[in-house]
Amino acid sequence: MSVAKPLPHDAALQHVTGTARYVDDIPTPVNTLHLAFGLSDIACGVIQSMDLDEVRAAPGVVAVLVADDLPFANDVSPSAHDEPLLATNRVHYIGQPLFLVVAQSHLAARKAARLGQIEITAETPVLTIDDALRVDSRFEDAPLVWTKGKPDQALGTAPHRLQGQIDMGGQEHFYLEGQAALALPQEGGDMLVHSSTQHPTEIQHKVADAIGKTMHAVRVEVRRMGGGFGGKESQGNALAVACAIAAHATGAPCKMRYDRDDDMMITGKRHDFRISYDVGFDDQGRILAIDFTQLARCGWAMDLSLPVADRAMLHGDNAYLLADIRITSHRLKTHTQSATAFRGFGGPQGVLGIERVMDHVAHALDLDPVVVRRINFYAPAASVDGGSAPRPLASPRSLSSKMMDNSTPYHMPVTDFVLHEMTEALLITSDYEQRRKAVKDWNATNPILKKGIAYSPVKFGISFTLSHLNQAGALVHVYQDGSIHLNHGGTEMGQGLFQKIAQVAAHRFGVDVSLVKITATDTGKVPNTSATAASSGSDLNGMAVADACDKIKQRIATCLAEVHNASPQEVQFCDGQVLVEGTSIRFAEAAMFAYQNRVSLSATGFYKTPDLSWDRTKGTGRPFFYFAQGAAVSEVVVDTLTGENRILRADILHDAGTSLNPALDIGQIEGGYVQGAGWLTTEELVWDDKGRLRTHAPATYKIPACSDRPDIFNVALWDTPNPAQTIYRSKAVGEPPFMLGISAHLALSMACGACGPRYPNLQAPATAQEVLQAIGRAHG
Repeated sequence: MSVAKPLPHDAALQHVTGTARYVDDIPTPVNTLHLAFGLSDIACGVIQSMDLDEVRAAPGVVAVLVADDLPFANDVSPSAHDEPLLATNRVHYIGQPLFLVVAQSHLAARKAARLGQIEITAETPVLTIDDALRVDSRFEDAPLVWTKGKPDQALGTAPHRLQGQIDMGGQEHFYLEGQAALALPQEGGDMLVHSSTQHPTEIQHKVADAIGKTMHAVRVEVRRMGGGFGGKESQGNALAVACAIAAHATGAPCKMRYDRDDDMMITGKRHDFRISYDVGFDDQGRILAIDFTQLARCGWAMDLSLPVADRAMLHGDNAYLLADIRITSHRLKTHTQSATAFRGFGGPQGVLGIERVMDHVAHALDLDPVVVRRINFYAPAASVDGGSAPRPLASPRSLSSKMMDNSTPYHMPVTDFVLHEMTEALLITSDYEQRRKAVKDWNATNPILKKGIAYSPVKFGISFTLSHLNQAGALVHVYQDGSIHLNHGGTEMGQGLFQKIAQVAAHRFGVDVSLVKITATDTGKVPNTSATAASSGSDLNGMAVADACDKIKQRIATCLAEVHNASPQEVQFCDGQVLVEGTSIRFAEAAMFAYQNRVSLSATGFYKTPDLSWDRTKGTGRPFFYFAQGAAVSEVVVDTLTGENRILRADILHDAGTSLNPALDIGQIEGGYVQGAGWLTTEELVWDDKGRLRTHAPATYKIPACSDRPDIFNVALWDTPNPAQTIYRSKAVGEPPFMLGISAHLALSMACGACGPRYPNLQAPATAQEVLQAIGRAHG
């Protein structure tokens, strides 16, 4: 059995020895040219002139291109065609590409790009959420509003009511491998592009448009990325298009990679949000009504902001049954980098909003926040073997029939909710009650160091909300020696997708995973791929590969059955053997026999996620195939004199269904938690009043290091099979664990709250400065 085994990452040895090949490591021809952008240093204004004579005269420069020099499309937007590769008559943020330098070396291109004399008439930029609201700068004519029940009426009759607001900052992706691309001209004007991208088909499409070709003339290959986190879903378009245009113009291979400072100045970040709430609740902390307003700062171009903001709305409930709710979402346009996809894709912002509400309600009632959360959970569901729909159980709450529909704010029934059982298990294994008492005792006797402990759950919907993206293809070959070669539409960015898919193929054929090789993702082998995003990589591509493998298996079985006068259904593939009518032969022999009998040993596979429907305008439908769930307990300590803080311990129980690879899944959970905690603690993006990003390098932007992870870090899998019919009943595990880091922020809030009677109203990120301010608010 190859699935459910904790096998190491397929490229682990190459990673640790430095032999894993990334785009920048690909050997290039001697005549390869190198590219760099000349960037705007004004956030908003009209371009009056560009004097590029010094740039053209710089050593090693071969060509300099401006927007008017581009042969076809000047467009690298993934959505609204509002993002030109090179600025035309206006600039929209500091760091926007204005011109393109083509030179004989990377250093020569970078040096020359700084020599442009650009005259821009500066205008007042719109930089903040408040700025955008003041001038009504937005991407849609009006905010999007979803409503369930009668929130105004329920708010008016609630026994208790409070209001609040939380600001949460953006986040830099900080992938270890920066953005990079290499374009190699082919005969007949065709183009081969190597790109560090999560979305090869989008690169193919954009490059084809840019050089005036159809998509079949462009082939995009991606062996691996050194991290992506959503930052390579659309942000790689500019580099790939620039390289292809330059290669098309010069006939020479062209390569481009951003230095880290340029990468951070040019590319988009996580959307920062402001979420305000008006909530009504009863004496037990049960939420009776809530009115959310979500404000998203989207930057200068639309990019993926609409679906990101939609998903924040879709996760405004997190794990809680909210009968009367309104969510209003504003997508605001500013003169900053275009915010883009980031792990969780807006979901974390929505989840943090409702978790703040639960924390605030618990403080107002002087209740343990765990009690408030549990009383508001969705009704539980029993797991049912065999894949039939889970059966809703009787709700533990005394609720009206109106609230017993157990549906989300977008009216999707929740039938697979397991957080009741998971929470109970985690609170026991983490010794939550005793530790909470110990934390309170500590805080009562220690005036300087204060501790906090907090629990938070996550319920995360799995599927692309743009329904047609929920599809995948695969190509599988079995060679006559029994070795297996496959390609699929997913991309490997360090998450172990290739290993999981290899395990699926090996299990399908009943052979050891060492017989399976997955080569680079290639648009010439698998067309029309969806981005490796939305935690869908294993779900979609695993099913597509299984489909292709089953076709080949059926052909081999039919061939052998004819010889042995048996039914194909009697032929079994297991332990490297093929069994038929009491005869056992090695899989390699079966492959050779099928080949010699002229049986095709190559097949394509395809999968589309079933049972999806979604109307984003009305906010109704079934946007997700299923929910992945998890829970975490974090303990922290705060120095009240400096604001310095540490995560002391984290206990996590995460729902991975029947894990395809427990080792890889636990690694994703650990990394997701640390990255989520980093977003809410140390990672602060700062723009000055001119719109210049000041935190644009490792020296000024603080991601969590190994020393920042908790010393005690317990992670376990809740391994109940997924009731939805996914590949081997597994569940997605890429994005959901990110939100478990919210428990660290909640624990910091408790520590700050121990300094006084008032609610500390801790904002995010909870830097040392913000922690001190929250302590001051708790004091009153």
